Amino acid sequence: MSGASALGLIAAGIAVAAHLAIFVLESVLFTRPAVRRLFGVRSADDSAPLRLFARNQGVYNLGLALVVVVGAALILTAPWGALSGAEVAGPAQAAIGIGVLVAGCSVMVLAALALAVTARRLWPAALVQGVPPVIAIGALLLL
Repeated sequence: MSGASALGLIAAGIAVAAHLAIFVLESVLFTRPAVRRLFGVRSADDSAPLRLFARNQGVYNLGLALVVVVGAALILTAPWGALSGAEVAGPAQAAIGIGVLVAGCSVMVLAALALAVTARRLWPAALVQGVPPVIAIGALLLL
């Protein structure tokens, strides 16, 4: 594994961790006052109608994290040995994994850009959401 691919997988892991944390905040802990305030919702009365949207958005973040995990798993488990057919199967599986991982990370970046453009006060959150997948994409496409 090259240094670029290792960097890409580490950055993808950070992106997965961030999106899992966002899932927990949006889908599990949204009704807690401190968490509501993170999303700009001040009162409990305002959070009730937003709960469905927050839960759904959290599940999207969980789905993105799972897509990236599947891509990383395909890369990391690609057969590279000298067994019959492994010379072809390993690179093909790794290429599929890179494609899956880059697709998931691309959606993460798109969501981060949308957040930065539509809610400028949340640009630090957009950086947390978007920088690791950008690094992962760049590093993995340099293979």
